[in-house]
Amino acid sequence: MPTDPTTDDSDLPWLVVGLGNPGDKYARNRHNVGFRVADEVVARMGGRFSTHRARAQVHEGRWAPRGGTPGARMIVAKPSTYMNESGGPVAGLLKFFSLTPARLIVVHDELDIPFGEVRMKWGGGEGGHNGLRSISKSTGSKEYGRVRLGVGRPPGRMEAADYVLRDFAGAQGEEVALMVGEAADAVEELSRSNFARIQGTYNTKSSQ
Repeated sequence: MPTDPTTDDSDLPWLVVGLGNPGDKYARNRHNVGFRVADEVVARMGGRFSTHRARAQVHEGRWAPRGGTPGARMIVAKPSTYMNESGGPVAGLLKFFSLTPARLIVVHDELDIPFGEVRMKWGGGEGGHNGLRSISKSTGSKEYGRVRLGVGRPPGRMEAADYVLRDFAGAQGEEVALMVGEAADAVEELSRSNFARIQGTYNTKSSQ
């Protein structure tokens, strides 16, 4: 578990990576919900993405002070590669900013969580998620944070790969927006609190 960013790691930024596939063809897919959270976070920070040599779109900034307490520095990124090659850009960004996976948070879709729920965990397996698998391989570690957005299981005999590469149903639009907003809230809270505390709050909320 990472140390509390309000103590000895307060000068180290978090690297928050939203996962997805690049291009308009994939923009509204279930697999791209991590990109949507990254977009929301950067919009709230009042910033914009720029192209980074590590093959990613990146914004570096700090949340505006709330109650007199400035938030931790944060680097928000979207890999410019396809999902199953996300590890290269993530490893490149960690190296560029002199960070370890202990300062990495990955935001991604999750089949094993009910649609609309947001949960968090630190470390563990990849659950068949190709983006996470690529990141674990390229960084040499599974010990990083995850913000997981529930997309639910595919219906009937539909393959998981086909399901995540389809858009959310039109009727789900409002709930998707709420889920994206809740995940962005979690990232914002991370700039002022520690991962374990936020994880407890969000995972308890999801189980109610």
